[in-house]
Order: sequence, then structure tokens, then C-alpha cells
Amino acid sequence: MQLTVWTYEGPPHVGAMRVATGMEGLHYVLHAPQGDTYADLLFTMIERRDRRPPVTYTTFSARDLGGDTAELFKTAAQNAYDRFRPQAMIVGASCTGSLIQDDPGGLARALNLPIPVVTVDLPAYQRKENWGAAETFYQLVRALAGPVAPAPGIQRAPRAIGSRPRCNLLGPTALGFRHRDDVTEVTSLLTKLGIDVNVTAPMGASPADLARLGDADFNVVLYPEIAGQAASWLQRTFGQSSTKAIPIGVSATREFVEEVAKLAGVDATATLAASSTRLPWYSRSVDSTYLTGKRVFIFGDATHAVAAARIASDELGFKIVGLGTYSREFGREIREAARTYGVEPLITDDYLEVEAQITELQPELVLGTQMERHIAKRLGVPCAVISAPVHVQDFPARYAPQMGFEGANVVFDTWVHPLMMGLEEHLLAMFKNDFEFRDGAVPSHLGAGHAAVDQPVRQSEPVQALVAASEIAVAWDADAERELHKIPFFVRGKARRNTERFANENGVATITVETLYDAKAHFAR
Repeated sequence: MQLTVWTYEGPPHVGAMRVATGMEGLHYVLHAPQGDTYADLLFTMIERRDRRPPVTYTTFSARDLGGDTAELFKTAAQNAYDRFRPQAMIVGASCTGSLIQDDPGGLARALNLPIPVVTVDLPAYQRKENWGAAETFYQLVRALAGPVAPAPGIQRAPRAIGSRPRCNLLGPTALGFRHRDDVTEVTSLLTKLGIDVNVTAPMGASPADLARLGDADFNVVLYPEIAGQAASWLQRTFGQSSTKAIPIGVSATREFVEEVAKLAGVDATATLAASSTRLPWYSRSVDSTYLTGKRVFIFGDATHAVAAARIASDELGFKIVGLGTYSREFGREIREAARTYGVEPLITDDYLEVEAQITELQPELVLGTQMERHIAKRLGVPCAVISAPVHVQDFPARYAPQMGFEGANVVFDTWVHPLMMGLEEHLLAMFKNDFEFRDGAVPSHLGAGHAAVDQPVRQSEPVQALVAASEIAVAWDADAERELHKIPFFVRGKARRNTERFANENGVATITVETLYDAKAHFAR
């Protein structure tokens, strides 16, 4: 385990909380010290939920360690049942609570509660949040759907003639990136195809709903990081096939529709013909030439990162210069995608490694998590968020899916706007010395009577460059600094570094306009 200022994933018990919080009629009893109750804020503050997660903490303190912490857990579990009367309960320990080794599962079974009690044993110091969510969902599905599973060797009965095909939507959880809106969009898409949704889980499902998972004809896996393991078990146990295509982007959504239609035995022609999205139209327009060839760096969970790379390359004409994930369990998928785009995969959960690669590659757009948003802001590079972890602003009150045809519209807006606003900033910087655009100029629509007194453009002080201790400190004179700001913002940082490197190698103490152009000529060879 590593102490860090930022982390892409929380400990695995946070993943279990995401499952419990998304479901109805399920309660989570967590053996944890007082400080671990911070996790509630992830849901009430960041996701803007109107109620606390259904979690009861034992909240033991230091003085309790000298007594019977096992009895403390049993009391908390009994009180949770008496107060909330859930349909089922999951029990486990946080990373700190696991060190006590009190066996929450055994203690809960000893209470003989009249509901299913599922033990979630999460290796806190080897695994992380998404794995914890996947393991929790898998254990719940096995415990609640297992008792109604057919005996081994019994073939699945065919669907009744005239009945509509049914599927399960698997993977959405609380605190998931746009999961709420993705479910709405995909459900609408399936309805247009004539397919009913049997159960959506974990989010919105009750323990009784999980027991009905076997009634569906097939499963739609929206987020493999969460639902992949459970879907595999359902396929082995109930003979249900699962989708592979993730409907993020226009072409991927079309593939998803065709795949679902094949599994359900329906015709997708009308649905595909009626699809509405602005992204393909823009990609064929003259305006899109500004985006063609833009260098983009992508990092996030594996599902969203691979989908983003496909959209960026195939649908917007960007050039992928970096691709990575913090989801180590899905490293194979990232490596395969990276080979497709001819880049080195970056598989790490250390944001400093990600920052170093962004700095080295100098992309014109970063697609990542809230961590990459902070990094890109400091480097002056446009950024759009495509994956958890995210902040409150990425849980919009409006409808903003990532999946389906409407999701393709949202993705297009989210990615293109930072570049367009960057172009606007670049043009303003280019013309800032023009009499109409310089600082202090009043709006032209006010007329000459409102014109401000003409003032000379303020000279900036020479800027001292920050260089390594082994290098000579160089300064930029005012003219050179103004000339540098005429360079587009997305390559300005690289131009600055190259010029400072050229100045150090040639013993130049103060960078002038001539130095800037000499450096440009040098590195253009």
C-alpha cells in the first residue's frame, strides 16, 4: 500500500460501499475505526446524494482495542438489522479493521439473522476500489441467484413464442462516472429494439431482484470492471450470453446495437437508421479540419480509456500519443489498444508517472480523470474528463450520458469545446496588441465617445526561467516573452523549454527575439 496525496482508487471497501449504496434493501455493516466514516462524503458531497449510504460502522477507537471488539461488531450488526430491516446484509472490514482479524462473517452468522448475510472478504492491502466493487457484486449474485440456479447439465428453456426478449443491465453503481444517465440511454436504446430490461444491477436493484437475474435471456455488461466476473458466473450457471461491445462512441454504439439484436433475435435496421448524433456530421465538415491530427493523451479506467482512444482516432481524426490506465486487472486490454495506435501503454496508479509522461509527450489535449485535469491545468493544456475518479462537477444535474447515440453528442461537446476555447485564447493572444483587443480597450459597440484614453502597452518584467540546478539560469526579455505568447498555447511550453535548452547550451544569459528564432531554426533541422 502506498501513501499519496492523490489516488485513482480508494480501498476495496469503498467499492463495496458503491454497490451497497446503489442498491435498495441492502445494508453494509463495516468493521472500521472512527476515521473511516469519511467515505460517506464521497456519496453525499461528490455525487450529491440526498441520503447517507446504507452503511453501519462499528467505529471502534483506540481504547476499544484492549477490550472485546468482536462483541462491538455483533452489537452493531444486530442494531443495524433492528433499525433498518434490510432484505439482505453484507459484512466486512475496512483496511484498518482487517488487521484486528475479528472474522465479521463468522460473527454475523452467529447472530442467526432471518435474512441472507453475505461476507465480503476484501484483501485491503493488495486490491483496490473497482476490484472491491466487482468482488462484492459477484458474491451477492452467487449468494442470491445461486439458490434458484438450474442443476448442472440442464439446458436453458427456450423463450416462449411471442414473448419479448429480456436482458439484464450489469455494472452501474453509485459514484460511477455517468452511470445513472448511461442506464437511461441504453434502456431507451433497448426499448427501441423491442427488448425488455429484466434487472438493472447493482444500481437500482434489490436483493430480490438479484434472485431474478436468471430469468433474462442474456446480459448487457456496461462496465466490465464491475460486472465482468458476475457475468461470467451467470453464463456458466444460467447459460446467459453477455455482450462484449461497450456503446461509447458512434461506431461502438452501432456495433453494440447489432450485437444485442443478434443475441435477442430482432432486427436492428430501423433503430440504426433512426440514430441521431452530430459527431459524424461534424467530422465530415470543413470546421473539423482544425481538429484533424491533434495530439491527444488518454488515461482512465480501462473501459473508458479504450473507448476514448477509438473515438479520438477513428471518429475525430486525432493522433493518439499516449494511452494508459490505473486498472491493472485490465492491463491486457490496454496493451492491445496501445499496439493498435503504435504507442507505449502506461499502466500505473502513480499520478506522478502520468504527469511525467504528459510533460514529455506535450499533447494538445488530455482526456483523463480529475487528476489529469489538475495536471493539464498546471501545464496549460486543454483537458476533458472521461473517467472516474471525478469531482462534483462531473455529476451534472442535467442529462449527460456517455453511452449510446446521445452519449456520442455529449462526448463530442465535452472534448471539442476545450480545443475551441483554446483556439479563441490563442487568437486573442495573437492580437492582444491590436488597438481593439489590447488590455484596457472598451467594447467597440460603445462608440468613440466611450473610448478609453490611449495608453502604451505595459512592458512586462523580464521573466526568470526555472531550470535545473546544473544549468545556467536564463531570463527572457520583454520582447521575447511577447513573441513566445504568439505561439499556440498547446505547444508554447515545448517552445519555451527548447529555447531555454538552446540558450544554456550556447551560453546565452538573456533570451531575446533573435535567440527564440535561432532556437526554432536549430530544432527544425
